[in-house]
Amino acid sequence: MADRPSFEDPSFEDPSFDDIARLPAPGTSGPTAIAFSPDGTRVTYLLAGPDDLDRRLYALSLEDGSTGLLLEPDQGVTEQALSSEERLRRERQREYGLGVSSYAWAKDAPVLLTPLPDGVHVDGALRVLAPALDAQLSPDGSRVAFVREGELWVDDTPLTSGAADGLTYGLAEFIAQEEMARAHGFWWSTDGTRIAFTEVDERHIPEFRIAHLGSDGLDDEAHRYPFVGAANAKVRLGVVPVDRAQVTWLDLPAFEYLARVDWCPDGSLLVQTTDRAQQHLTLSRFDGTTRTTVLEEHSDVWINLHDLLRPLPDGRFLWASERSGFRHLYLYERDGNLVRQVTDGEWQVDSVDGIDAETGRVWFSATKEGPTERHLYEARFDDGGNHDDCGMRRLTGDPGTHQCTVSPSLGLFVDLHSSVRAQPTATVRRLADGAVVHPLFARPDPRVRRLGLRPPELGAFNNRVGTRLHYAVFKPEDGSTGPWPTAVLVYGGPHAQLVQDSWALTAAMRAQHLRRRGFLVAVCDNRGSARRGLAFEGVLRGRLGQAEVDDQADFVAHLAAQGWADAERVGVYGWSYGGYMALMLLARAPDVFAAAVAGAPVTGWDGYDTHYTERYLGLVDQNEDGYAASAVFPYVGDMRGRLMVVHGLIDENVHFRHTARLANRLIAARHDYELLLFPDERHGPRKLEDRVYLEQRIAAFLEDALTGDMTHPHPQP
Repeated sequence: MADRPSFEDPSFEDPSFDDIARLPAPGTSGPTAIAFSPDGTRVTYLLAGPDDLDRRLYALSLEDGSTGLLLEPDQGVTEQALSSEERLRRERQREYGLGVSSYAWAKDAPVLLTPLPDGVHVDGALRVLAPALDAQLSPDGSRVAFVREGELWVDDTPLTSGAADGLTYGLAEFIAQEEMARAHGFWWSTDGTRIAFTEVDERHIPEFRIAHLGSDGLDDEAHRYPFVGAANAKVRLGVVPVDRAQVTWLDLPAFEYLARVDWCPDGSLLVQTTDRAQQHLTLSRFDGTTRTTVLEEHSDVWINLHDLLRPLPDGRFLWASERSGFRHLYLYERDGNLVRQVTDGEWQVDSVDGIDAETGRVWFSATKEGPTERHLYEARFDDGGNHDDCGMRRLTGDPGTHQCTVSPSLGLFVDLHSSVRAQPTATVRRLADGAVVHPLFARPDPRVRRLGLRPPELGAFNNRVGTRLHYAVFKPEDGSTGPWPTAVLVYGGPHAQLVQDSWALTAAMRAQHLRRRGFLVAVCDNRGSARRGLAFEGVLRGRLGQAEVDDQADFVAHLAAQGWADAERVGVYGWSYGGYMALMLLARAPDVFAAAVAGAPVTGWDGYDTHYTERYLGLVDQNEDGYAASAVFPYVGDMRGRLMVVHGLIDENVHFRHTARLANRLIAARHDYELLLFPDERHGPRKLEDRVYLEQRIAAFLEDALTGDMTHPHPQP
């Protein structure tokens, strides 16, 4: 960013609404799905152009550092060319990329799989015709497993039969995909002779129908949506040999949710299950059909699922737990006896990136330098803890966010780095000393300079109870000193963090546009946000919309005390949980917030799904008061400020019903509001023309509400 011209440079352009809405945002189109080939000769990755979503598959040679194009599918393919099942899968994963949107190496062989619209390609040749959902190679790359019409197949042979409407084999159910971060419903054994898979029975769950009111025809769709307090899908776990379709159903312990499934090198199967309250997790081992309980986790708050379990060749395993208040690594014997705690401190482990079982070393990413950063570390797990921090050392240097991929041979890693001041770059480095072996990616986006994007300022303050909260501010660039009309960007919910030292924050184009229009744009991660430990997150337990509102109100007070925010002209905008927060802030802090834009908001938690809602609010019959107090409805009469509500009519996650129920309360309270609808959009607008229109409307609303005549900020009917 050193060569960035000053704001007064006439070469600057004000961002158009197309610039604001276009994906990817300036500077964010870096390599994704980075992987080392199993033979250790190449690094592969997906990369789109700087201002398009059509991804291509590239490979970097580790011998000479040269880069070549491996696969470039037909460009211009839209999501409409995909099956409805595939489009919904992409919605679950918030996937916007086109072209080669995913690929995978076989675990033990240099065989490459790429799913494309016409079917599954293996080493560049079409192997399985579409439809073929969630295609996965066997470990040796010789076979392809996939799901078609609800049945599990291997190559041209179905391994299951009997699928029906509401009954599928090998697919993750809605709750698993949307809330549990479990995208798969089947798993190859390490030797490739068996597959574990789920049977999902949702036939007892009533259909929730969504009409396509923007369609020229009479179209609709049905979803078996598990509303809070109601029935979940019934899930069984079976194991089938790939050479003969004889299923063995496993006798799981009493459970509500099948959380994770992992095969071990010795052929046993580790299965994680939780109770409905998500305060008790059981890790079971299956040797054939014999089940033993390996360990159990209990929490008075809730169990956060993770993907940090790593079975070792000798039967032991690494595990992650928040029992200390922060997620750390532990080494266990095969039978579940604890050997030692590997990491410790008031910070958390984000991911396990590599393991050397022979030398007893583990590489992991963590927040040890602070919750707004992410770095790669090495530690010893098998030396008896004779060194401070188990010999822990940091391998990444520059401040910011490092997403690291460690090679299977454990000699190299790819470091994808960015910060609020640095666009993403990727380098291949040595694990031994972090030295650069090959540059992999460095492509400054010309839009960053053309639009004059400036990083926000990062800071922290103490809220009313003395908790340190991190924030970012985008100050106006007109030379004024404030106070300024202020727009607060909010999410505020669990399992999310907005304030990170990452380029993604700088590339928040709505914030960049509003700062250019004379707004102070500010964002703060309140209590309940991710990566700060279970106590920080767990303050939400049993009551949503209280601690978060207090913290955001304290944040505005801090901004005003610095002379930055005009306390009479403060608005807020947010989406999903952020939409819920925007409503709660307007209603429960009416003296602080004069306007709100609420996108796809949850308004009553009785209308959301089981796994997410019950994790935070508990079971309905045990916390009726908490559910009532956490809804927006009781506070609608306290709203005084301007309100815009935005929703997609075919949103299958936060149904439009939430906004319709809110509208009834607003009408009863005679509170004026603006309603912006997108008839053909789901949880977030995917079509460029819809996103452009959305940005136009939000900008106009905030400018009118916060910079116009504030004598009567809300016109009463």
